[in-house]
Amino acid sequence: MRRHLLLVSALATALLVTPTGCAKKDASSSTSVSAAASPAPLAAANTGKKILNYGNGAEPQDLDFQIVTGVPEHRLALTFFEGLVSEDPQLNIIPGVAEKWDVSPDGLIYTFHLRADAKWSNGDPVTADDFVQSYQRMITPALGAEYSYMLWHVVGAEDYNKSKLTDFSKTGFNAVDPRTLQLTLRQATPFLLHAMNHYAWFPLHIPTLKKFGALDRKSTPWSRAENFVGNGPYLLKEWRPNQKIVATRSPTYWDRSAVKIDEIHFFPVELADTEERMFRTGQLHITNEVPLTKLAVYQREQPDSVRVDPYNGIYFYRFNVQRKPFDDVRVRRAFALAIDRETLVKKVTLAGELPAYDFTPPDLIGYVSRHRFQADLAEAKRLLAAAGYPDGKGFPKVELLYNTLEKHRTIAEALQQMWRKNLGVDLTLFNQEWKVYMDAQHSKNYQVARAGWIADYVDPHNFFDMWETGNGNNDTHWGSPVYDRLLRSALDAKTNPARFEVYQQMEKILVDEMPVMPIYFYTRARLVSPKVKGFITTPLDNYPWKFADLAP
Repeated sequence: MRRHLLLVSALATALLVTPTGCAKKDASSSTSVSAAASPAPLAAANTGKKILNYGNGAEPQDLDFQIVTGVPEHRLALTFFEGLVSEDPQLNIIPGVAEKWDVSPDGLIYTFHLRADAKWSNGDPVTADDFVQSYQRMITPALGAEYSYMLWHVVGAEDYNKSKLTDFSKTGFNAVDPRTLQLTLRQATPFLLHAMNHYAWFPLHIPTLKKFGALDRKSTPWSRAENFVGNGPYLLKEWRPNQKIVATRSPTYWDRSAVKIDEIHFFPVELADTEERMFRTGQLHITNEVPLTKLAVYQREQPDSVRVDPYNGIYFYRFNVQRKPFDDVRVRRAFALAIDRETLVKKVTLAGELPAYDFTPPDLIGYVSRHRFQADLAEAKRLLAAAGYPDGKGFPKVELLYNTLEKHRTIAEALQQMWRKNLGVDLTLFNQEWKVYMDAQHSKNYQVARAGWIADYVDPHNFFDMWETGNGNNDTHWGSPVYDRLLRSALDAKTNPARFEVYQQMEKILVDEMPVMPIYFYTRARLVSPKVKGFITTPLDNYPWKFADLAP
């Protein structure tokens, strides 16, 4: 989600088009990266340690991983914590803190057996009660965790989260003994183990949280480096806000012999040009982005240093459906139908992205939407006129919000020009730095805002549950009782094909109502030094760090 700025003057000519196809333009034909062949030595090269420098894209909202939602935060969560299960580089479920587990024949009871050598970074054993208390905090209403809904599969969790149940002991979370955790589900959930590799299911060290602040409060000192206690392959050594976060190998991690890299330094570099320059001069081993103007050049001149991989996610814009003019579905649909997505991905984003005309990425274990819309300028104009704005006349002032990254600005400028050309409406672009932007979305202080969603697990359910009325990640004010009922019924289906048929009905509602506007399906383009070994970019981009290594 870290993007690069193209010259506006080039876009003014290239993108003032109606929804038709257009030939690809090589935006970087005059740029050379040959100077990158011999990068300068890294500053830490003489320390004797293997230190990997990673471009993490943005300063994290927090290191309290129960109150964050972003991709930069997810990468850090996987560094400092581990859940009951993990995934190998091929996305197969493997043991984490739980060395094994049992599932009842009806799929409703999961029993996890914790390994005896699982420890916190302060030496305390990781216990079943640590998980139970962490889950209680996650669904405590006062905390307001946006990802609390991921635990709603457990009996009573949703009611407790919505204050309909006040006795936590009546939920389905149960520490049978220190090394046995049992979860009782309200419905069979075939993707549960994959979902549990998300940090919403990770444990926290509750005594530390209690020592440095109340459990139901955000932004307490427990997440500072001097107080931090984790259970992952790395522990937090240093956090210099807006400079870097240093992770060092944990001496208490149960699988510490498999961890090969001594330290990982995470740099919150928001500008893709800056990242590329740091990579070229040897200051970064891995970037979060590749500048749009240099991607083709790297692919041509240094193919061993650039990767473009599938990425299960969607780039979209949110509408605040309680703010005019987007309280009118005709306006929302007009905006969606007036975009030339083919030109956008061919001339602006440049990394093989797919135009999105529905809400679920392809190849999600067999689900393919039958309800796709198409660009239709005539229909877009008709809808806008029917809403009271013929040829854009009388259209109110609208502000488009995006977070401060250059490619987001590039895309926003391209769409701004398309809407001006095709609908006669003009939007003001407004950017905010990551934390402020995230707060604006969650507080719904916007009219239309760019957004992205990367799958938390490989199943289409993950692209539908977030639009439930009142969901912590919805952030649109949109809701539909019919949609909510379908979501609840999906997990009652006995087979995946039957479950997917329910999702087809839900997708049609999203296409008809358009509370969010799909733009394209992601790919993942980044620069990776040939010195980095065992670094696997999975479709979820959640590879375990312990599989990575760094050559001298």
